[in-house]
Amino acid sequence: MNDDLACHMYLLAHDDAAEGPYNRSRTQLLVRAAALIDLASRGRLVEDAGTVTVSGTAPTGDLVLDGVLRDAAGGHGWKHLVRRHRKRTLTEVEDRLVAAGLLTAKAPRTPFGTQRLTMTDRSVPAALRARVTAVLHADGPVRDLPVADAALLALATAGGIRSVVPRQDQKTFRARIDACTASLAAVAPGLEKAVRALPTTMIAAQGGMGGS
Repeated sequence: MNDDLACHMYLLAHDDAAEGPYNRSRTQLLVRAAALIDLASRGRLVEDAGTVTVSGTAPTGDLVLDGVLRDAAGGHGWKHLVRRHRKRTLTEVEDRLVAAGLLTAKAPRTPFGTQRLTMTDRSVPAALRARVTAVLHADGPVRDLPVADAALLALATAGGIRSVVPRQDQKTFRARIDACTASLAAVAPGLEKAVRALPTTMIAAQGGMGGS
């Protein structure tokens, strides 16, 4: 799971006190965006005049990524793909983390509640948070960063995950965060725009708009 961007994004968004994501609606979009960035960085999703197309026919071998690839087969924009089937993608990521032994699932407290998910090894998300913090505070050029590192910082900031990027750090290191977000354009121009639009997309999603 070392290079699994969607799972890493989920682990950053997990809240021990909430026994699940810090905000389920927002995390659905963050995890979905992370999977799209992962696929684009592998060359499996390419952009042509704003439309995303699938490159190659071989499966990735990853259930989550293969599902996103199928979703992209119809030819859509990045923003549409971030919203599309985001609930399914989040559930698949959670199932994978449970199967990997990183999460333990417990029954909901109420008949209509969601399952409770506890972290089995808190050192794993702690290491990821430290990794993102190191990227935030580093002085080196953003162009030398791995795509995954720049993406995790950009997504955590866009999603308002304060345990990863505190509000004061977001102000102090605004130029660094902006450069990491801008670097996503090298993967696909529309990805940068989709990540910058995430705060607005999240507001719409929480209001019941923007797909399922």
